Amino acid sequence: MPTPNWETIVKRNILMNPGPVNVTDKVRDAQLRGDLCHREPEFSELMRSIRHKLVQAFNIEQEYTAILITGSGTAALEMAVSSCLAPGRSMLVIQNGVYGERIGKMADVYRMDKCVLTYSWGELPRLEAIEDTLKNDPSIEVVAMVHHETTTGLLNPLPEIAALAQKYDKRLVVDCVSSLGGDIINLAEYPIDFVVGTANKCIHGLPGVSFVLHRKKDLCRVEDIPARSIYFNLADHHKAQEQGDTLFTPAVQAHYAFDAALDELIEETVKKRIARYRRTAERLRKGFEEIGLELLIPEGRRSNCLTALKLPDGISYPWLHDRLKENGFIIYAGQGLFNNKIFRIANMGDIRNEEFEKFLKVLKECFVTTRKAGE
Repeated sequence: MPTPNWETIVKRNILMNPGPVNVTDKVRDAQLRGDLCHREPEFSELMRSIRHKLVQAFNIEQEYTAILITGSGTAALEMAVSSCLAPGRSMLVIQNGVYGERIGKMADVYRMDKCVLTYSWGELPRLEAIEDTLKNDPSIEVVAMVHHETTTGLLNPLPEIAALAQKYDKRLVVDCVSSLGGDIINLAEYPIDFVVGTANKCIHGLPGVSFVLHRKKDLCRVEDIPARSIYFNLADHHKAQEQGDTLFTPAVQAHYAFDAALDELIEETVKKRIARYRRTAERLRKGFEEIGLELLIPEGRRSNCLTALKLPDGISYPWLHDRLKENGFIIYAGQGLFNNKIFRIANMGDIRNEEFEKFLKVLKECFVTTRKAGE
């Protein structure tokens, strides 16, 4: 096996993939606080600190509690999905990308009854179809959806769907993994019963910890649902964490980093971070259009956090990826149906304005060089 080129790995690469993200030295160095047994009171305090800062950052202390789990954002999503539905009831799953489809797959694994509304990738869900389904199918207890469908960079109409769930008294599970902290989510006006998030995207932590923000008033209902999983049982995790305990061995160092990242988020404020992301996305998109690139999602439907771009004729993703990586920038391929058709640029994490400007310059040079070669 070849020896890794650690010099290449250690240098600062600008991660323009949708997580993991670049983090500050403060967050990275937090991992050096020392080794710690998760059964000691110091870890109980660390966990309490993270859970409190999460609801503090989003100004939801009165209505919500935070439940942590060691794992990726998908782990937290599975914890929410596996724990949200009472026996004999069904789930309405809204799908228009890879991550909406993942919710449907989870429901299948747990043998849940489900109703699915499927749309083309990048297509907005039709609100009238959602309302008709909720109105005509009394078995539905839960609506499950993705807020920012990272497959395409589409921002789904969360306020409108949340209003429908509220109107028909349905519980709402939302994958906010790649939008929480980067796009507006008004939990006061349109409550979400299960808000799924992770440390290593818009919150600027490191991989290893994810979470569900859950409405306190619905905890009794969740506790009465028979467990479908050992590791992903939300009620058991919540009960243990309320007592300062943890069910299983957590990623301690990732928790240290998460705690530090939440300090930074609280200092900046969620509102200002969202505004910063929006400005950055607008600047990048102006640059993309100046280069002559075509954006996949129309204006008004795009997330602040990621832009999907169509690959021009004659340009392959591997070639573009490698040219940009040589200059220190990591981009992201299209998935599934969009493999080799698009590439994706995220603007999450600790990236400076001058680094974004350099990226646009290098990206432009890639296309100018290719066009000249084809003349």
